[in-house]
Amino acid sequence: METDEEQGGVVPFQLQFDKPIASQIKIAEWNPEKDLLAMVTEDSKLLLHRFNWQRLWTVSPGKNITSICWRPDGKAIAVGLEDGTISLHDVENGKLLRNIKSHSADVVCLHWEEDGKKDKSSNTTSYEDRTSRFFPPPPRVPKMPGLVPGDSGFMDDGEDSFQELSNSSHQRYNILCSGDKDGSICFNIFGIFPIGTVNIHNLVVSSSPSSSNAASRLLNASICKVALSKDLCHLVVLCNGELITDEVNQGVGHHGLLGFHCLVLNTSIFSKRKTELHQVAQQASNIEDLSEVIRTSLSVMSKIWSDAMHTFHEKFNAVSTLIVDHGLDSTPQDEFLSLLGGARASPPLHQFLENSLGEAGLKRVAKAVNGAGKELQLIVLDHLQPAAEIIGFRIGELRGLSKWRARYKGIGLDEKLMDNATERAGMLFVQVERFMRILASVVQQFSNFFSWLLKSVKILMAEPSDQLPFNSELVIIFLKFLYDQDPVRQLLELSKVDRSVEVDMETMQRIKQLAHFGGFSDLEYLKRTLSQEFQQMEACFKDAFEMPFSAISEKLLCKDLLPLFPIASSSKLKPYKVPASVSYYEDISHDSSESEIHQQTLTSYISFKLPDDSFPVTNCIGIIRGLTHDLGKADSIRDPIEAALLRIPDGHHCMDLSLYKEGQIVLLLNETATTSENSGNGYMMILQAGDLPFVSLSRSTAPNSWKLHELQDSAIYLQLESEKVRSIPHSVVSPLAVSASRGVACVFAARKRALVYILDEDEDEDEVSDTE
Repeated sequence: METDEEQGGVVPFQLQFDKPIASQIKIAEWNPEKDLLAMVTEDSKLLLHRFNWQRLWTVSPGKNITSICWRPDGKAIAVGLEDGTISLHDVENGKLLRNIKSHSADVVCLHWEEDGKKDKSSNTTSYEDRTSRFFPPPPRVPKMPGLVPGDSGFMDDGEDSFQELSNSSHQRYNILCSGDKDGSICFNIFGIFPIGTVNIHNLVVSSSPSSSNAASRLLNASICKVALSKDLCHLVVLCNGELITDEVNQGVGHHGLLGFHCLVLNTSIFSKRKTELHQVAQQASNIEDLSEVIRTSLSVMSKIWSDAMHTFHEKFNAVSTLIVDHGLDSTPQDEFLSLLGGARASPPLHQFLENSLGEAGLKRVAKAVNGAGKELQLIVLDHLQPAAEIIGFRIGELRGLSKWRARYKGIGLDEKLMDNATERAGMLFVQVERFMRILASVVQQFSNFFSWLLKSVKILMAEPSDQLPFNSELVIIFLKFLYDQDPVRQLLELSKVDRSVEVDMETMQRIKQLAHFGGFSDLEYLKRTLSQEFQQMEACFKDAFEMPFSAISEKLLCKDLLPLFPIASSSKLKPYKVPASVSYYEDISHDSSESEIHQQTLTSYISFKLPDDSFPVTNCIGIIRGLTHDLGKADSIRDPIEAALLRIPDGHHCMDLSLYKEGQIVLLLNETATTSENSGNGYMMILQAGDLPFVSLSRSTAPNSWKLHELQDSAIYLQLESEKVRSIPHSVVSPLAVSASRGVACVFAARKRALVYILDEDEDEDEVSDTE
């Protein structure tokens, strides 16, 4: 067993535990706020363990998991899948909260960043949602009948995970970035509201400030990693592909560099317009939540009513069969009307009422239909109608914001589209009111019909029936218009055939007269069903919210490009995986005139392992610093890029690496020389990247050469004896999971073991030892 003492002294990084694991791990990431570790096994199961290695839950999505990422508050985890889906899961129980289909290819990387900029003016960082002033808490998604808790894919009774996901995420402005293997990058505010996309194949960057006609772009590129800065102003993208330079005037493309590249995207729109984007995203994402409530309500209501009508027709279809068997030329409605008129029951009707249906059967059918009517009314009152009301209010808020053209037109909030969406939301509420009236009328007529029929059955059975009042006129209306028709089902179901509701000419004329007074322009809304109206509302919402999506996407531009190292031509058509890490650290610079005033800037660090077959110096780690500095300035006055080249000690090779806090980098090494009896030891090393002798790389030259080749003669040779190194009595494998917020690291051994180390040493003990 590994110990923390070696040659009489204490070695760095205290070992917390060494545990066996059932399956090898391919992805691992620590929760940023809690001592929880999420891991993905080789067979794509998502596991969540406590710090003491107690397993909390396991999720099997049924598809290959290609990436994971925690929400900044640690309450939800995003899971990227091979089919382009991103699923969000609750940290408490692993329950699926939402599926987002943003990509059409493997989601190979995810990064979720929260706005870290602290403004002095509180009114620019927070946005008050006024909905709670006028409405009770939003309705939850209704349950589908016949399902046990958990089967519906939604929350169980008493759980508010779905609402908590929305409410908690809306408290702080954050953006989920996702990249796929085909080069597409998507941005989602709160992880759920799509706000922009860009494909790296469509990005063009000026190759040289001295030649405005030259531009560089990527071909056959695949994304490996994305990292959004804490101020949301820059996105670093690591990718592999072929970099070519075009002469704009001539339209000629030159043979480029096939290799691993780093792009920097200007995403400052997310920071500059965060107040506006926050407001729009908050309202739009809540509207989507409420739309899901309506969508599910319609589905549940349709199922409940269809089951009730199936029970009714299953019993009463026997009347038609008996009429045919007796050789009569009539319909069930004719037979019932004849009985209502005072005539004796015909033989088939008598046989149906006395034998096929009976008093007990009639009561069962009546209970099913009346019960279904009550359930539909409750769903409308508790779920559908409140959701429609809140949607109307929220879309009205957005409509009001769209009138402020100076602030919101720039992010794509279109006034005309918001007016149209607001009208559609109002029309949905009108349709809900109409549905309730029709439902009440239908249920009343069914109940009246059943009361009359029960009285008729009792008369046939020679039983007293004085306590069964009914309205004969309603029975006639039911038999003529409802017996073989179903207006409730027509309003609820989504039919592939475009069926319209018949409206008389007098009603249509009244609608035209009302339209002249203003308030709405749609004259055909009564011809649509409730489900069709909901579909139209969703289509209008989609059009309205695609405008901000398109407007923001156009503002995401490539500001810098740096070729890192070449790769073999055999890797051209497949994703190229390389250990890499990107992080941003704060630099505090004091103003020369007033020492009390200081400005915080972010310095980007990009670290990666250089393949031995693509670089003159083998076994090296590259570190790029300051690539995102001064992107707003002209190229001629921007600071140069800084880079350092680290040479791994002989006899060892790097398995994985991760940037840690305060500019530190953690390296995971293995011994190269191993035997069949001994697989060799592993090593974990921490060094201060900020103290390395960085070399400046000029930005002025065109990106037509590998910049790191300039550092071959400046490589820094690392020594195990002179660095903070922990020997691991196992051969280690990737991934290396490091938590800067918790100060821990998890290392996985080739022989299916997990080792957790404490990276931060006790400062109090250090101070005591120094005093002694």
